[in-house]
Amino acid sequence: MDQTPPSSQKAGSGGSNRERGLDRVIALLAHLHRVGRPVRVGDLARALSAPRSTVYSLVKSLIDASLLENIGPNGEVFFGKSIYFYGMDYLRAHDLFERARAEVDRLARETGETTQFCVLHEGHYTVAHMSSGQRPFRVSSEVGVPIPLPWTASGRLLLADFSDADIRAMIAPGDLHPPRSAAMTIEEFLAAVATARREGSCITSGLIDPYTHCIAAPIRDQAGRVTATLCFVVLVNTPPERIASLRDMLIASGQSLSLAH
Repeated sequence: MDQTPPSSQKAGSGGSNRERGLDRVIALLAHLHRVGRPVRVGDLARALSAPRSTVYSLVKSLIDASLLENIGPNGEVFFGKSIYFYGMDYLRAHDLFERARAEVDRLARETGETTQFCVLHEGHYTVAHMSSGQRPFRVSSEVGVPIPLPWTASGRLLLADFSDADIRAMIAPGDLHPPRSAAMTIEEFLAAVATARREGSCITSGLIDPYTHCIAAPIRDQAGRVTATLCFVVLVNTPPERIASLRDMLIASGQSLSLAH
């Protein structure tokens, strides 16, 4: 016989409902980030596999808090002003992001090359800031878009302090199939991570875009662990001596941004 008092049962049920509601809010915000555009509430309900009435209620609460805003003629919703202000709070609390953004802009301006500041986010390589160079091409990765780690030079460096077992657990089978390059085995990728770890930089060619090289160097935290990277995306016909010069420039910039010297 269940001896739990009725009041405790009710509290537990309420807690479960609140947790489920919080999970749906997180999933809703993640979906908007993933699609990158305003979405109708009905489409949100289908994407979340949630009752339409529940999603309408969540959206109303988020709009009241300025976390979402109505954008578009058909009642579409997207991120609101509060998201922007929370993001500014994050930048103020994380000095590295502000300094790295300035360094990326300087490198792009001085070299003419597309330059990126990249981080590990939810198990993926993600560009946190990018400044386009003067070259007439468009890179494949955009700010905030998650990319499988094996597809990038930065991904190899971002995993430099992880064990082989941790990397195996993080990498899905599909991650080992870059869109513009031959598939690799997990052993080949682990070897590439080890090489990047040993050399302190990484250069890849044609993994996402067949016409580009990616050159990356690490930024380290106070413990000396790789916490982010700087990256150049350059045309595939860039001379080797130019690539070497750009690599050395990135390494120096990464060291200047690192907390461990």
